Amino acid sequence: MSYQITVIPGDGIGREITDSAVEVLKAVDGKFGLGLSYSYHDAGGTAYDKFGTPLPQETLDACRNSDGVLFGAVGGDKWDHVDPALRPEKAILGLRKGLGLYANLRPVKVADALVEYSPLKPELVRGVDLVIVRELIGGIYFGEKCESEPYNGTERAWDLENYSVPEVERIAKLAFETAKLRRGKVTSVDKANVLATSRLWRRTVESVAQAYPEIELSSLYVDNCSMQLAIRPTQFDVIVTGNLFGDILSDEAAVIGGSIGMMPSASIGTSTSLYEPIHGSAPDIAGKGIANPMGTILSAAMLLRYSLHEEEAAATVEKAVDQTLADGYRTPDLWKEGFRKAGTEEITRMICDRI
Repeated sequence: MSYQITVIPGDGIGREITDSAVEVLKAVDGKFGLGLSYSYHDAGGTAYDKFGTPLPQETLDACRNSDGVLFGAVGGDKWDHVDPALRPEKAILGLRKGLGLYANLRPVKVADALVEYSPLKPELVRGVDLVIVRELIGGIYFGEKCESEPYNGTERAWDLENYSVPEVERIAKLAFETAKLRRGKVTSVDKANVLATSRLWRRTVESVAQAYPEIELSSLYVDNCSMQLAIRPTQFDVIVTGNLFGDILSDEAAVIGGSIGMMPSASIGTSTSLYEPIHGSAPDIAGKGIANPMGTILSAAMLLRYSLHEEEAAATVEKAVDQTLADGYRTPDLWKEGFRKAGTEEITRMICDRI
């Protein structure tokens, strides 16, 4: 057994946090004998500086030929002057298209040790454990658009929202399969009282649900869902929704945990999938050894679970992160009086020790 992992550090703190995640993967590999190997490739501003493009073909090819991609972060003020078509962020869009990354999985699980960091009351946030499954390459973000045209004597712009039945079926099946691994509940989010695309979305999800009689399905309008995330987030298990609604709801849900430095994500592809923390490249703290690597480490755990199907190894990483927090270690973004402040390398070492 052997697996090839492509590592793309990217920009800013990307190198530090991916190095931490690889150290944790090496620790869990030593425990379970997974046979992991790694290759490193550039993307983002770093790639632009070296090759004149944010996503070299060599990087894309390496991703396609790997069992999973571990991604850091891209972007920074350094590249604000670059042509928009060559901005570091274009690397993400290119990877989504090139790898067919059709779904984003955003888990939000609040460790007991971090309940006090949430902006919500402890009694509301304790026990939160949900996953948002967002369709990633369709909908209004990828539909036809016009930035300016004359209309009835004035100027207007428009963006076309559209979904096909196969697109909705694919994301719905992923949501139901995800729920099978969890608590067996799917909430489909739309705006079917207003939007035609949402009505197609709802009836397609309901059709797919017939093949999953063991899964409980409910539907919510997006405005109601956004409210429910704030007043009773523990009711949710798996939320599935389109690109626009998923973009908004996943960022709202990320706040529940109190620190974006803790939040991992997975972008699921037709062959290779990509795993990254939800935060940015934070160039202002790059190289200082204070970045929180736990979102990236938890992303590596998702790689173990969803791409390599190594559930025991994934759970071991997650438990090691939880135990490190329970033992009182905090990176500077989480530190408060009474806890032990730990930099990037120390917190990584503590997690590895607990594996």
